[in-house]
Amino acid sequence: MATRTDAPTRREQILKEAARLFAERGFHGVGVDEIGAAVGISGPGLYRHFAGKDAMLAELLVGISGQLLTGAKRRLSEAEADGGVGAGVVLDSLIEGHIDFALDDRPLITLHDRELDRLRDSDRKMVRQLQRQYVELWVGVVRQVYPGLGEPAARSAVHSVFGLLNSTPHLGRAGALAGRGAVAELLHRMARGAFAAAEG
Repeated sequence: MATRTDAPTRREQILKEAARLFAERGFHGVGVDEIGAAVGISGPGLYRHFAGKDAMLAELLVGISGQLLTGAKRRLSEAEADGGVGAGVVLDSLIEGHIDFALDDRPLITLHDRELDRLRDSDRKMVRQLQRQYVELWVGVVRQVYPGLGEPAARSAVHSVFGLLNSTPHLGRAGALAGRGAVAELLHRMARGAFAAAEG
């Protein structure tokens, strides 16, 4: 989930193509040579950047979990610095950030769903730790906006909204999603509606 506008590094190109190929054909269905060919280098040339496919998978899944958490913390910090911004605006910002990820990085969602168990224990634990922090950050904001929600109910609602937003891989082929703005707006309304419904 990058907001940079400069050209991606070779390492970033490799990760992007690895994510696409792993999502399309599965981790074991893709060889190092295929990933190399997708970025215009030899398979063995990949080893100058990564120790192997396992290292790519770990960087993809740990990396996106860290990026989501960092982005959410940045949005909270910006809101606090602004002073007068209400919790509803902060929640809308969090939703927008997650929608950007869900629309722009759909292969990573598929990869997480299918391949998380292939990570080494330490990497899998890191992913889970980062995800728990991300969820708890959301829970705190959601409870400010919807004070009728207790903590367990707010946490369940957050997980439900993530399930909704992370359904984007089922919306069509990667790169073929039409009307991105309309889809983003619909997802946002549905997310807000889910939180309101959870509060009753």
